[in-house]
Amino acid sequence: MSRRDFTVRLRHMLDYAREALEMVRGRKREDLDADRKLNLALVRLLEIVGEAAAGVTPQERERFPAVPWQDIVGLRNQLIHGYDSVDFDILWAILQKDIPPLIAALEKIVPSEENS
Repeated sequence: MSRRDFTVRLRHMLDYAREALEMVRGRKREDLDADRKLNLALVRLLEIVGEAAAGVTPQERERFPAVPWQDIVGLRNQLIHGYDSVDFDILWAILQKDIPPLIAALEKIVPSEENS
């Protein structure tokens, strides 16, 4: 994988994680049950974060241990293959507790857009 491809994947992870977090800002857990479009959008955004992470080589992953690569890819696999059994309590917890630190970790390693 070229350095550019790696940077593009990281940028996708960061952008889609930010978008997911923005979508839940000011919302409550119950909104996932009440708003089908919201829950579908959030699932898709997290699938994309995981798909981008899955494309990062083991060598690149080793360089950035603060990113929970295996958990991210595992979530993507669960969302894709367990599409009929997504637990929205778990999804909400991930969005509230895991996505903010992921964004913070990615912001430290993703080049700013002016520099890319």
